[in-house]
Amino acid sequence: MIKQLNTHLRKICFGLLVAAPAVQAQVSDGVVRIGVLNDLSGTYAGLSGPGSVWAAKQAVADFEPEKHGLKVEVVAADHQNKPDVGASVARRWFVDKVDVIVDVPTSSVILAVNEVVREKNKVLLVSGGGSSDLTGKACSPNTIHWTYDTWALANGTGKAVVGSGGKSWFFMTADYAFGHALERDTASVVEKSGGTVMGKVRHPFPGTDFSSYLLQAQASGAQIIGLANAGGDTIVAVKQASEFGITAGGQKLAGLLVFISDVQALGLEAAQGLMLTAAWYWDMNDASREFGRAFAAANGGKFPTMAQAGVYSAVTNYLRAVAVNNDDGNGAEVVARMKAVKTEDKLFGEGSIRADGRKIHPLYLFEVKKPSESKYPGDYYKLLSTIPADEAFRPMSAGGCSLVTLK
Repeated sequence: MIKQLNTHLRKICFGLLVAAPAVQAQVSDGVVRIGVLNDLSGTYAGLSGPGSVWAAKQAVADFEPEKHGLKVEVVAADHQNKPDVGASVARRWFVDKVDVIVDVPTSSVILAVNEVVREKNKVLLVSGGGSSDLTGKACSPNTIHWTYDTWALANGTGKAVVGSGGKSWFFMTADYAFGHALERDTASVVEKSGGTVMGKVRHPFPGTDFSSYLLQAQASGAQIIGLANAGGDTIVAVKQASEFGITAGGQKLAGLLVFISDVQALGLEAAQGLMLTAAWYWDMNDASREFGRAFAAANGGKFPTMAQAGVYSAVTNYLRAVAVNNDDGNGAEVVARMKAVKTEDKLFGEGSIRADGRKIHPLYLFEVKKPSESKYPGDYYKLLSTIPADEAFRPMSAGGCSLVTLK
């Protein structure tokens, strides 16, 4: 019934687009303003940060807005991983005529900004953050969750690790909304797959010393230490686990959210063998390689993360929706237009957006290569399997989103 509902909604929305009045609406204030809101200087700056700003600007340049009669500006701000700061920036931006906020790593910030965006009827396109609650109890007609989420990561990496023999788990979790959601979703998958959770510990976010938490994980005797954190926290945890001889002692680390920026920071010697789930990798096809090399050239040799690629994809598809009838003023209407048609761009290819705001595309299970297997800069991953789009994300019936009507 959900699939039929989605199809019906798309037909209605597309019909509204075709029936748009001959006199086009006007872009508010004459300019489409895109606000990239993320961590520009802290623990998530590598996976998002300035690279996401570059990706947004590149998406605008590639779209060639002048050919569509549009003028587009990109602005950026640092939310410092603080919900109050993020919400304050959003409110100020909307006074300054920003139309859409993109990226937003740090789930606690996402959930705060999500409410402001809904109140002001703007648009939020989340690429950097992960809480699956964004398309569940916190879903909004103004928001699209673009790249990945905690449910998808859990069902990718978690299920694969249990399937390969990692039956007993201990979680080391960042103590905020994202970490809690990732731990919850992965623990559920582990137990449903026949594994057991032997314990968990939560560390401050961001963290600087994981010694005591790693020692608790080591003492548990669990086969797998699940790192329910990201960015700088994951990097430090993996390094310290190596220093303490935890992996040498037979326990394995499962990085539940690993970005290519983490692998680059760790180096292949430390990161080799890590299994991870990602929505995109720069070295998978010619279009992605072209983007990846241009990104690296402009960003000090760093290769783009899936979050940064997601910003490019989201901005491209947002501009397509605005250009349909030259109108960005009503956020919910723009999001409805985005849901009404297939998504398409050179990085993510074709996809779709469900009624609950979940962007749908395949996910990929990778393993980090050994140093001897890497042949050129950025050659970090080998593909283990592809998770089809219709299996990659939580079914709408299980999310509890108020935008979904079930029969």
